[in-house]
Amino acid sequence: MDDKRNFNRRDFLLASAGAGLMAMVPPGVRSGAWAAGSDAPEKKEVRIGFIPLTDCSSVVMAAVNKFDEKYGIKIIPTKEASWASVRDKLVNGELDAAHVLYGLVYGVQLGIGGPKKDMNVLMTLNQNGQAITLSNQLRDKGATDGASLAKLVAKKEREYTFAHTFPTGTHAMWLYYWMAAHGINPFKDVKTITVPPPQMVANMRVGNMDGYCVGEPWGNRAIVDNIGFTAVTTQDIWVDHPEKVLGTTAEWTAKNPTTARAMTAAIIDAGKWIDASLANKQKTADTVASTA
Repeated sequence: MDDKRNFNRRDFLLASAGAGLMAMVPPGVRSGAWAAGSDAPEKKEVRIGFIPLTDCSSVVMAAVNKFDEKYGIKIIPTKEASWASVRDKLVNGELDAAHVLYGLVYGVQLGIGGPKKDMNVLMTLNQNGQAITLSNQLRDKGATDGASLAKLVAKKEREYTFAHTFPTGTHAMWLYYWMAAHGINPFKDVKTITVPPPQMVANMRVGNMDGYCVGEPWGNRAIVDNIGFTAVTTQDIWVDHPEKVLGTTAEWTAKNPTTARAMTAAIIDAGKWIDASLANKQKTADTVASTA
């Protein structure tokens, strides 16, 4: 009788634990993912947009190294020219998902900086890795950090121009916050413009702006080309901050829950592979550089 009672107690505890875990899974995802008793991806090909930056690496390598095949999908990375293009193609369905600024996703969700649409963040792709670059001409005038830049701007010798990559993006946030922290009003004391990441260096080289905030490798490229220097990295502003995410629309996730899981799993596998060795990192760098 004691054995039977103990067995029933174990059964009850296991069943309760299972029910509790299932209750934590959103009903739509739970029912959608197992519709008709199948966990096969709803879409076999998945178009993921990206901008050529170091933090797109896991998306690109998931396709290049075919981590996607394990999960029954084919990832098609599509290089985009600007974050505005990524936003528009996500909203209109040309892209299934994208390597994207997390601030952009929230901007679309809130209906600021573009059309309003319910969005989903499936995973964080990276932390840190961005920087604010100032031109060598500013350094020649004594501006080497936020405090000295504020003194130069206060002289009002001319209008100084700084670039970010998207109005509701993280780069705009870092730039505005850093300037404001040093007494520079980013909306009144200087001019701010939007420039796609791959065009930052070329624009500063010809004098279109005095500084910019963007992801790597474009901060380091200014140093290599001897046109600018790093004034501050974004991890110095906010340690281990979120940066790029795998974003998509809520509508797409609702229609393709299993595909969303497969896509996320493949990208996680790619990230693990990249981190596994220096040789893997080198191959990744060469691959991503070839897309720029």
